[in-house]
Amino acid sequence: MGKIQRRDFMQNSLLGTAAAFAGLQSIFCESANSGQTTGRRPNILFAISDDQSWPYTGAYGDRTVRTPNFDRIAREGCLFTNCFAAAPQCSPSRAAILTGRNIWQIEEAGTHNSLFPKKWPVYTDLLEAAGYETGYTGKPWSPGNWKDGGWPHNPAGHEFNELNMKQVPADGISSTDYAGNFEAFYKQKANGKPFCFWYGAHEPHLRYEAGSGLKYGKKLEDANVPSFLPDTPVVRGDILDFSFEIDWFDTHLGRIINFLEEQGELDNTLILVTSDNGMPFPHAKANMYEQGTHVPLAIRWPERIAAGRTIGDITGFIDFAPTFLEACGLDIPNTMVGRSLMGILESGRDGLIDPAREFILNGRERHSHSRFDNLGYPCRAIRTQDYLYIRNFKPERWPAGDPDGYHDIDGSPTKSLITENWQDEDIRPYFDLGCAKRPLEELYDIKNDTGCLNNLADKPEYKETKEQLWSILENCLKEQKDPRVLGYGDIYESYPRFAHMREYLGGFWEKGKYNPRYHVEP
Repeated sequence: MGKIQRRDFMQNSLLGTAAAFAGLQSIFCESANSGQTTGRRPNILFAISDDQSWPYTGAYGDRTVRTPNFDRIAREGCLFTNCFAAAPQCSPSRAAILTGRNIWQIEEAGTHNSLFPKKWPVYTDLLEAAGYETGYTGKPWSPGNWKDGGWPHNPAGHEFNELNMKQVPADGISSTDYAGNFEAFYKQKANGKPFCFWYGAHEPHLRYEAGSGLKYGKKLEDANVPSFLPDTPVVRGDILDFSFEIDWFDTHLGRIINFLEEQGELDNTLILVTSDNGMPFPHAKANMYEQGTHVPLAIRWPERIAAGRTIGDITGFIDFAPTFLEACGLDIPNTMVGRSLMGILESGRDGLIDPAREFILNGRERHSHSRFDNLGYPCRAIRTQDYLYIRNFKPERWPAGDPDGYHDIDGSPTKSLITENWQDEDIRPYFDLGCAKRPLEELYDIKNDTGCLNNLADKPEYKETKEQLWSILENCLKEQKDPRVLGYGDIYESYPRFAHMREYLGGFWEKGKYNPRYHVEP
């Protein structure tokens, strides 16, 4: 039970290593140079919500949300069922998208709300250098400090955030007129010039107006409550409010699509829609579990992509930048370890297409300032079609933050229900899932346990599976020079945080400063 055939994973010890990535990279670069169709260069529209786990769209069968525009992209393009964020948190994942590199390969940018060093090419700059107009509205690479990293503007592009809505339907929703700002961007660019635009909604990030989902017609009985949360009216109401903010993201996506259609640009635009990490509830966001990293993904580009397909290949955020560059006929720099999706997109096939895509790697470091001395909760994970293996490098720490507030979990009625009633016998199991200390290793049978409730790591019948997955993960991390496996992982604890710091007595809490106690030389 639980065995993995070594030949399926190791393939001469190359799969998942930097050497394999480099070999594939040269193939993709040749494809980008030789396979580009004639005619206008495509536009790129990248649309990303904030904190949306993968099941919560109509295209995946959820009844709570109303996402006709995501569903249209999926219907007229490709719907991916196995896309994973680089981290279960926003700014590291967004940096991975831009650079095509894993979070352990981008120094300070691999931890939350720190610096973004300007040493790796980002796809937006490469497209701008090739004649593209670049811009963003809403949330770009954020939160963090790009100015001190050496950037002239946010790495996502030039800012277009001047237009605001006169009113919004619920408290907590951003007043930014995302679609209006996109139109302003489009109208100011030179006629006929291709564009690369980042639409980053602030929704459905907490906080929510309590009862907004019910107010706008959603029903408690339709709420999709994951197995790691208690099924109560409080939680169901929270999920309805969460779902309503997903609707808002989708509404602006629809306005942008309609504008592109009016301009005759829609079919010449590669549209990619996703989210930066999972839903903002205990055991999801800021956790390596399924609902923390598994995100929605749909891609439409009718000039090159056959419609109506569902793709099961495992894909990740580091694949987006190479995809955009290849689609636009540009070389992919060797700094990018991700692999272009163009071969899958242009295959015309459904299901599992690329046999090399057997797993994805991701991880996390510090999230909020939630532990004494500004310490993080370092993890790395490998996800296959069947299993999720997690390595918790500091199991002695509290995964959700120190018990004074469990600040790595965003505040919500659901969080309050779980953390304030942890002694209740009906609530305690959910509290333990979200807040209790965790072992060094975790292993989950994803096909039978999507909620990641049953850790199989200590079961004898899964010993071989666990060891194989850790061997692959460790080898990949060593090849990619992850400090966590090379003996100087404390460097992550030294990285500055450019946001609120809590005054833990005797600990380090200097905003924007490196923690000298953990400074190490690579």
